[in-house]
Amino acid sequence: MAWLIALVLALPAVAAVAAWARNDVAARVSGAVLGAATFACCVAAAMVVAGSGPAEVTRWLRVDELSVIFLLATGFLYMVSAMYSAGLLAHTSDDVYRRRLLSGLHLFALAMLAVPVVNEIALLWTAIEVTTVISALLVMLEDTEPALEAAWKYILIASAGLGIALLATILMYFAGTVAFGAHYQPYLDLLARHAGTYPPVVTELVLVLAVLGFGTKVGFFPVHTWLPDAHSEAATPVSALLSGSLLGVSFYAILRYYVIARAAIGPDVPRRTLLGFGIATLLLAALYLLRQGNIKRLLAYSSIEHMGILAIACGFGAPLALAGMLLQVLAHAAAKSTAFFGAGALTLRFGGRDLSLMRGGLSALPWSGSMFLMAVLALAAAPPFGIFRSEFQIVLGGLSAGSYGPVTVMVVLVTVAFFGLALHATRILLSPLPPGVGRAEASPWTLAAMACGVIALLVLGIHPPTDLALLLERAASHLGAR
Repeated sequence: MAWLIALVLALPAVAAVAAWARNDVAARVSGAVLGAATFACCVAAAMVVAGSGPAEVTRWLRVDELSVIFLLATGFLYMVSAMYSAGLLAHTSDDVYRRRLLSGLHLFALAMLAVPVVNEIALLWTAIEVTTVISALLVMLEDTEPALEAAWKYILIASAGLGIALLATILMYFAGTVAFGAHYQPYLDLLARHAGTYPPVVTELVLVLAVLGFGTKVGFFPVHTWLPDAHSEAATPVSALLSGSLLGVSFYAILRYYVIARAAIGPDVPRRTLLGFGIATLLLAALYLLRQGNIKRLLAYSSIEHMGILAIACGFGAPLALAGMLLQVLAHAAAKSTAFFGAGALTLRFGGRDLSLMRGGLSALPWSGSMFLMAVLALAAAPPFGIFRSEFQIVLGGLSAGSYGPVTVMVVLVTVAFFGLALHATRILLSPLPPGVGRAEASPWTLAAMACGVIALLVLGIHPPTDLALLLERAASHLGAR
């Protein structure tokens, strides 16, 4: 396992260096190859954990059933984003932009891959802070006034949130002094094992601060306002990583604090806290999805919607709901990357992100338009894709937990979001092609990246692999499923 984790962290670093190669083709293709190799190592690590249980590389680096789910999601996003970038930058004459985007993309992936691997609360906070710095620079890289404004807004709001998360980290260390004394290393597994000895009031405060602080990066209401701007102004592969992976690994940090708080003070307060944030976030996203004029902002609010669903699922606390939540992490990564790549192809074809410009997408882009449609249907929780399966599990889990009111609210809001996505997708893809817009197709790299996402969605929806199903069950148990 040690060499697998070393490769997971080393390969993106090698790709970041290779991105500065003088040979344009070598820089792009090596990134795609190393991205695929990184995902293969993530899959291998998941198989080891499924067969042998948690693995500790050092006391600072550890993977268990929960962390490996987020490692898989991030590794997959990294692979397909590197593939898409190889096609996107094929005709770029600006070598400086190409090198900066590729190297930043690889370093961003490296920082996100480190989040589920580290086994110490200060390192967890540091890794998420590093993702903020790198992703903000990637948004700025577009060098337009809206992009610079979005990047600064992101930095200010995320920094404030992570300041709150840092306070949660410090108070968590303080709570641990009751069990370990004034000087100790706050390893995540160690803190969880001895959580029953922590002061309840301090632990409750830690949980609320962690949810609010890291929730800024997740996109929880009311600290979500940076997200639509940053996602819409960033380059398409960056938007895919922001939406499909960054939000997920930030939610992973919340889950680690949730595990500790649940063991320390019982399930009621942690569940109610996440349920409240989740319903408010889902309500906001569902309403905003009905009226959007920018295709990437549409997908950004869809991401907020799915983060709300994750929080609600965790709030239900039932084994089936928690397993569905973790399956949703994987399915959302596949669906959102495919949707953003399709949005990128549509933007290039119609000359802008404005939804009013986009008509006849299936005629203009037969293959990528079709896969974009499948991704949107998946995001809307239509069968037979993975998100339908995960949300079905979440609803059943909520009913089994007796949370009839929250389940009803969730189903109503998800239905509203479905109509919002379906309305915009119908206008974009199924209306007549405007005069003067030719028929063409995205690059083979784009089609390959989108095809990977669609295949993953079908596999997750129809029959998840046995080892993956076992990991999801064990991870749900790790979260304290009743």
